[in-house]
Amino acid sequence: MKVNTDLHLHSKYSMASSKKMELPTIAREASKKGMELIGTADCTHPKWLEEIKRVAVSDEEIRIDEIYFIPTTEVEDSKRVHHLLILPSISKAEELAERIAPFGNLESDGRPSIRLDGSEIAEIAKDIGALIGPCHAFTPWTALYGYHDSLRSCYGDMTDYISFLELGLSADSDYADRIEELHRLTFLSNSDAHSPSTNKLAREFTQFDMPELTFDGLKKAILREQGYKATLNVGFFPEEGKYNRSACIKCFTQYPLPEAVENKWRCPICGGVIKKGVFDRVNELADFKEPKHPDYRPPYLHLIPLAEIIQMALGHASVQTKGVQTAWNKLIERFGNEVKALIYSEPEDLKIVGDDRIVNAILAFRKGNVIIHPGGGGQYGWLELPENLKNEEIRHTGQLSFADLEKVNPGKITKSKEKKDKKTRKETEESEKEGSRDKESDENAGQSSLFDF
Repeated sequence: MKVNTDLHLHSKYSMASSKKMELPTIAREASKKGMELIGTADCTHPKWLEEIKRVAVSDEEIRIDEIYFIPTTEVEDSKRVHHLLILPSISKAEELAERIAPFGNLESDGRPSIRLDGSEIAEIAKDIGALIGPCHAFTPWTALYGYHDSLRSCYGDMTDYISFLELGLSADSDYADRIEELHRLTFLSNSDAHSPSTNKLAREFTQFDMPELTFDGLKKAILREQGYKATLNVGFFPEEGKYNRSACIKCFTQYPLPEAVENKWRCPICGGVIKKGVFDRVNELADFKEPKHPDYRPPYLHLIPLAEIIQMALGHASVQTKGVQTAWNKLIERFGNEVKALIYSEPEDLKIVGDDRIVNAILAFRKGNVIIHPGGGGQYGWLELPENLKNEEIRHTGQLSFADLEKVNPGKITKSKEKKDKKTRKETEESEKEGSRDKESDENAGQSSLFDF
């Protein structure tokens, strides 16, 4: 069966997370987004683990209504690399907490920092039967390729036990599959959400074909056993990520790699540090000029959350405005969840929202017909619709099928993107500031955190 999953998020006990990140709230909002299986997050935090136990049906089944949870946690190793662990049961989460407690304070943060390296953490994961892989692997902070040049450099003799890699918001399958050592791994798209807001939870997700909603079922899909596997990755255009391009972390001015090197990674405008972006880092690591996808690699569908598409279509300042929320709720009520509205709905049925601009925007994203302004230095990139789509009346006929979506080539946007990249640095800085998601005044202050990728 096809199952939509978001396996990396955070509880209210993680640094800079919303107090609303509680299991019942997560379950309710995950259902609206179209998810079926969610990571508990932070399962080694003692208080959160007690809350997990209270909603558990059994040691191996954690469920609220129709939403199933699986024990997960993110840990930071001694070199500041972040790892995602997926565990078989609550008792194994307790065992993990017991094993790592001597090396860090598990009560101080839902995502603990522990004095062990990647290979030692992977060995513990193997001992307790957990799956493990690097989080947001390409970002310059707290990530595998931020501190290592290879999987083996991080995981040593445990490298072969690593079964997946989380792409993060600044990368997609095309980026990762230029690196040969990653071809054997399953790629995960997850939200890393610190808030249950409609544009944070499940903003990226992975769809699996798996036999059952259990750890064993998920394990078979991640390890690609018995014909089960990931069938779809859904996530941002990589350029939207905070760290896609090399840029100053103070003024966000972007620099081509040779210019950054020439300036010794110091911004000549403000003196700030220029942080190497994922785009340049992948080019350094790449074994192939173009991605070489293994046969089992699923399609990658570039989307942003429905609320943000509506916000863009209406020209509103926030996803929290009444207009955006009214339209979002109308679509969710009509189609049942966000995945069905965004991916599977017919154009004619979308008209229920009562605004052609919103329908045009959703269909434009399905086709990759958007203009991208890349992010970098810790500031999100942003998107806009071509002028001809902003006020155009709907002239769409027939269904854009999921089979059509699998053929979408995001490269179609390259011309528009390159044209926009020719703007002066000053213009780029101003436009990025105007469009930055960090302007949101939502309660999720954690979204501007260093750990939100």
